[in-house]
Amino acid sequence: MTHIVAGKLLKIGEVAHRSGLPVKNIRYYEELGLLSPVVARSESGYRLFEMGVMKRLDFRARSQSLGLKLSEIKLILEIYDQGHLPCGEVKQMLEGKVQAIAAQIAALEMLQHQLQNLLSDWQEQPPSYRQASTICPNIQSETG
Repeated sequence: MTHIVAGKLLKIGEVAHRSGLPVKNIRYYEELGLLSPVVARSESGYRLFEMGVMKRLDFRARSQSLGLKLSEIKLILEIYDQGHLPCGEVKQMLEGKVQAIAAQIAALEMLQHQLQNLLSDWQEQPPSYRQASTICPNIQSETG
């Protein structure tokens, strides 16, 4: 059991209240290893967190808002817990996100162009309309 120093450790409910997250999320992040290398327990079994847990929760929220996955955040925090600044790894991950976003933008622009071309030739009742063979001839090919 850990010796409790008044005012230094927070129960899970206090962490939830301060962070605005449900207790369920706090437990999940603890299970994933995102909160701290060691979580203490009181004599009555309550989870106890050091104040640094709030910094970790803020880091998790900001990292997720930038597109990082929880598994990526865990790797960053593991590097930090080993006493190293993980800024190089964070930069690499964010550069990967930028590249993925650029690819998504290119794919969406291509889709937008295809849709605009399709809509520019749109006919409500195409002359080749055959009710039995096509649902909407504007988007279906003759073989489709």
